[in-house]
Amino acid sequence: MTEDDPTAIHVDQFLAHPARKVWRALTEPELLERWINMPNDIKPVVGHRFELLAEPVPAAGFAGGPVACEVLEAEPERKLSIRWGPQWTVTWRLEPEGTGTRLFLSHEGFDPDDEFQRVSRRIMGGGWRSHVPRALARLLDSLPDPAPLGSEGDPRR
Repeated sequence: MTEDDPTAIHVDQFLAHPARKVWRALTEPELLERWINMPNDIKPVVGHRFELLAEPVPAAGFAGGPVACEVLEAEPERKLSIRWGPQWTVTWRLEPEGTGTRLFLSHEGFDPDDEFQRVSRRIMGGGWRSHVPRALARLLDSLPDPAPLGSEGDPRR
C-alpha cells in the first residue's frame, strides 16, 4: 500500500524512547487519553472491548460520543491492533531502532466510494500525521524512563 491508498492512512514515526515506554502510552488508559484526547478504558488483552469518547467533528458529519473498540492483537512492546468503530482497524507496530522506537501506524478500512469515509480519512489522516504524533512525543518526553531490564525497578522481574 502506498500513501495514495484511498482505503488507509499510514504513518511512520521515530520516537527517541524505548519500546517499553511507547507501549505504555498505547495501552495505559490515562496515558492514551493524554495524547489522543479521548477518554477510554483500553486494556492490552485480545478480545477486550472498550470505548473511546470522541469529540464531535462537524466537518465530517460526526456527532461525537463513544466509539466501540476491541483489541484484536496485543504483542507487548511489538504490536497493538484494535477495531475502531464498525469499519476501521488501527494497528501500531513498534520496532526498536537504536535507543529509540520506530512506530508504524496503519488505520485501514476506509471506503473510497463513501463521502463520509473520504472526509473522515482526510481529517483523520491530517491528525495522525501532524498533531497526534507531536502530542505522543510530548507525552513520552514527560514520562520517566523505564527501569533497565532485570533491575529492581523492572516490573517484569
